[in-house]
Amino acid sequence: MKSIRNIGERIEKGLASQKVKKYAYKLVQKEKHELTAENGQFNLLRTLFDNNAMISAFKSGKNGIVTGNDFSDSGINALVSSAVLSAESSVKDSCHDISPEQKPAKFRQGCLKPDYDKFFDKVKELISDIGREYPKVQIMSVIGEYDKVHSLYRNSNGVDFEEYSGSYSVMVEFSGHEGDKTTNLDYAWVSMNDLDKRFIDQGAFRQHLENAQNQLNQIPLTGKFEGSVIFTPDCFAQFMMYVQSNYISDAVLIDGTSLWKNKKGKRVADKSFSVSLNSHDPRMVGGERVTADGYKSVDLPVIEDGILKNFTIGLYAAKKTGKPVTLNSSSNIVIKEGTDSIDDLVKKAGRGLIVGGFSGGQPGTNGEFSGVAKNSYYIEDGKIKGAVSEVMINGNLGAMLMNIKGISKEVVVDGNMVIPYICVDGIVVSGK
Repeated sequence: MKSIRNIGERIEKGLASQKVKKYAYKLVQKEKHELTAENGQFNLLRTLFDNNAMISAFKSGKNGIVTGNDFSDSGINALVSSAVLSAESSVKDSCHDISPEQKPAKFRQGCLKPDYDKFFDKVKELISDIGREYPKVQIMSVIGEYDKVHSLYRNSNGVDFEEYSGSYSVMVEFSGHEGDKTTNLDYAWVSMNDLDKRFIDQGAFRQHLENAQNQLNQIPLTGKFEGSVIFTPDCFAQFMMYVQSNYISDAVLIDGTSLWKNKKGKRVADKSFSVSLNSHDPRMVGGERVTADGYKSVDLPVIEDGILKNFTIGLYAAKKTGKPVTLNSSSNIVIKEGTDSIDDLVKKAGRGLIVGGFSGGQPGTNGEFSGVAKNSYYIEDGKIKGAVSEVMINGNLGAMLMNIKGISKEVVVDGNMVIPYICVDGIVVSGK
């Protein structure tokens, strides 16, 4: 098997032979060791190998981007030819570009020498822990994985970044069962660099497992009211994706539909709220080291004490809008924890919901959202009354961030994000 650098040299020679002087490419080699279990019994153990290549070629001021997975000589030659053909047939746009010269670097992170026997034992331990501690939960499937990734990013400006990473992850799919009652299918996932802790105590495993049992006995909720909602970390992560997409991402800043396009340096959230892109946080697993555009990734604030500090845009959008490129293209978000316990948040909520999931369409450009609250609990007089279903919530993304009532000191760490529970006011709740 050819080394990743030999493959890179083949790409560069191929581009040079077709008179391409400006280019960028990324090569990724992946090795996955996977074990699965269904209904508590292990049924599969396999190793998978995967290759991915991306070539961005420029010719006569025009850019073409292609991807492929064939690292053979003929496969690389075909990919290079496709990149050149794509460039020649594209429309000239000076905003397409590559990252500037930076100091070459190699990055190593995570577990590069896995312990497969211990990992197998840890997955067995998780299955046993769930069966013992959550007897009303039926496990449908368990997937445990160890992933090793080797990548190389180079461009014609002299950028040369090489990465080595390795990590474990486990995902469990399950539902609650009691007699003839059953809950909807749910899942929990976590990624880690080591095998020191029980899997069940990591990420949001316990929250999801408890939900599966609690949702077996629901209380009715009728009528419509405006109240407070406590979003679980998993659910709030989804809303942060909406916030990013609606207000601070490439598309909405290029087309000018973002309501925050002129709000950098201004208040967009309650002063208690801070969120950063923090790929180098030690709690992250396989955190970004090189951005999608070929910049060395750095940690940066997005919202700090309620003030918008940075947009999240790539190189093309930066050139289109005249705004600075964001030197972090990851989803490694860290939301600053608060001072309230989860019980404190329930008391502050007064009347409302705890929402563990949300099913709805992409919010409109005005930030309005509406959808079904999943894995939810009704709160009245500052107390949890019981699990509910078929409840709708609607509100506004921007207003939601301005109306934060409290943030928990407890956080969920899943290897990709660090997020607390967050209580917001002004959400309309509609029961049956």
